[in-house]
Amino acid sequence: MTNRLANKIALVTGATSGIGLATAKLFASEGAKVYITGRRKDVLDKAVAEIGHGAVGVQADSARNEDLDNLFAKVKSEQGRLDVLFVNAGGGAMLPLGQITEEHFDDTFDRNVKAVVFTVQKALPLLGQGSSVILTSSVTGIEGNANFSIYSASKAAVRNLARSWILDLKGTGIRVNVVSPGPIHTAGLVELAGDDKVQQQGLLDYLASTVPLGRVGEPEEIGKAVLFLATEESSFVNGAELFVDGGKAQI
Repeated sequence: MTNRLANKIALVTGATSGIGLATAKLFASEGAKVYITGRRKDVLDKAVAEIGHGAVGVQADSARNEDLDNLFAKVKSEQGRLDVLFVNAGGGAMLPLGQITEEHFDDTFDRNVKAVVFTVQKALPLLGQGSSVILTSSVTGIEGNANFSIYSASKAAVRNLARSWILDLKGTGIRVNVVSPGPIHTAGLVELAGDDKVQQQGLLDYLASTVPLGRVGEPEEIGKAVLFLATEESSFVNGAELFVDGGKAQI
């Protein structure tokens, strides 16, 4: 590797699997001191071991402000600053209009919007000139999606937060950008089809058919895009949405 993040302090939320884990591995291999979060300690400890390079795991639910306070207090006491913040924690389930519940709505927006807002806001005292904040949105934020309207709306909100925050942060030297993955082969995606392996493969095959490249993406491919937004290579990129979707949302 090229040590593009040498001497940088990075935090990846929701990094025990999928895109978050792949990105944390890449950050660490590029020289960053990496902190990661996850809600389950056993899975978090496994991810830390997998990342290596002195990675630090902090058990936290990003939708709980007290957990975020503990997280940033730890980073502050141990490092005193934060150079790269990848706000990746989130998720959602499928429900069609007519079956949407208040619980479903609150859970989705708490995980995908509230958590993003307060993660970034509580990180601000540790961020400074040259810091990079990357938010995870989705192609669903600009597409119509049957049975997925609440999740899609939450991801559209994430994209607009970045547009507004670069105005709030004008003059600070802090950049905020968005990465919007298309269908990516992660546990969270295949689990939308339930536990049946045949149905899971059917979902992957269907999604691949909607992508001009003819396949679903891999978590490492999103990690490479996030790495670009984290480094000086993207020093004049601010408020942008980078689609990593095989062309799915571009047609």
